[in-house]
Amino acid sequence: MAQAFFNFPQGFLWGTATASHQNEGNNTNNNWWAWENEPDRIVDGKKSDLACDWWSGRWREDLDRAVDAGQNAHRLSIEWSRIQTAPDRWDESALDRYREIVRGLLERGMTPMVTLHHFSDPLWLTELGGWENDAVAGYFETYVRKVVEALKEYVNLWITINEPNVFVAYSYMFGNFPPGERDMLAAIRVMTNQVRAHAAAYHAIHSQQPTARVGIATNYTPFLPAKRRSPLDHLIAGVQSNLFNEFIPRALTSGVLRFPLWFKRIPAAKNTQDFLGINYYTREYVAFNLRKAKELFGQRFLSPDVEHSDTGYLANEPEGIFDAIKWGLKFKLPIMITENGIDDAEDRLRPRYLVQHLHQVWRAVNFNYPVKGYFHWTLVDNFEWDRGWTQRFGLWALDIDTQARIKRPSADLYAEICRQNGISSEVVKRFAPEIYDQIFPD
Repeated sequence: MAQAFFNFPQGFLWGTATASHQNEGNNTNNNWWAWENEPDRIVDGKKSDLACDWWSGRWREDLDRAVDAGQNAHRLSIEWSRIQTAPDRWDESALDRYREIVRGLLERGMTPMVTLHHFSDPLWLTELGGWENDAVAGYFETYVRKVVEALKEYVNLWITINEPNVFVAYSYMFGNFPPGERDMLAAIRVMTNQVRAHAAAYHAIHSQQPTARVGIATNYTPFLPAKRRSPLDHLIAGVQSNLFNEFIPRALTSGVLRFPLWFKRIPAAKNTQDFLGINYYTREYVAFNLRKAKELFGQRFLSPDVEHSDTGYLANEPEGIFDAIKWGLKFKLPIMITENGIDDAEDRLRPRYLVQHLHQVWRAVNFNYPVKGYFHWTLVDNFEWDRGWTQRFGLWALDIDTQARIKRPSADLYAEICRQNGISSEVVKRFAPEIYDQIFPD
């Protein structure tokens, strides 16, 4: 049988995504370290501790693994609390460490994408009220200018804020992340300050580096009505989708943060994205429920008719990533898939999930949708925020007691796709034969 092939465009970025607090270890000066040391905050009661031990130098061996596996890009984040240890104090040695890491990426022939805020904040900022304090945009701009001045020789792709919608929802509505609030007014204030901070950072980066490409990474979750013929399910699914997916990306296009019965003009935010980063993991279904007032009368759940991850946290719905890309077209920007993956310690589902999702990305590319890169979450198992070490997303498993890395079969699968710049029938037959006929029908 002749080999079939789904080709990606020349110059397509293939990488993995990581985050500072989840990988570096011993980030003792931020709000997440403090949160981990409070009782009942983390699902398994464990702490990040050494995490993946990147700060002491294991980033080198992990990036060697990535480049040996055909990856030509890597997304990492900067830990604000390491750079600015107090409002009036900077740690130049920490900047040197990050400079060494991004230089190490270039030396390996990899394109760095740098995220400036990935959930964690310096303790000094938390003590000043964190993102509820209107001064945060100025603090963030000052920090961003410091980082960009140090790294602009090596970095041209910047993400200002990772998943601002998740940050607001989990920190200020659901209470899972620090500061653990459940206050809609606080959430709106934080969202406003995020838009202001992004705008300040965007203009600061371009003033220092005119050729830079700057965006956010937004988590896009399709919210679908539980019953297709239910007007109430349609209504509530639409409300929740707007609240979670739309507000911040639209504000960065229009310069207006708009809620029902309220809006805020932020002119500096207008057209402040050079690309749109999309993080996609799963779909959710929404049923109208009068008893769920705090969730805007919508009960959310995963489809029971598809495969779930080993913790039941995510569902394998690959068509959703195509939906996410199609949704992103409205912003008329190049698109990067900045995160996509599934927790699967046994690597049972991940090969199928990876092939099926990348096939949908290829489908979008084949429609000439402007998708420029894909970053799998993640390279090595890491500390998954409030879920601790219970979720394993890595292409390489991590033994947290010994720091040993154990390659999963999906690492070799992804390597073949990266090296070939596409998905071949031979690779699917070898790594995910059970879906071969679905991907390559007769």
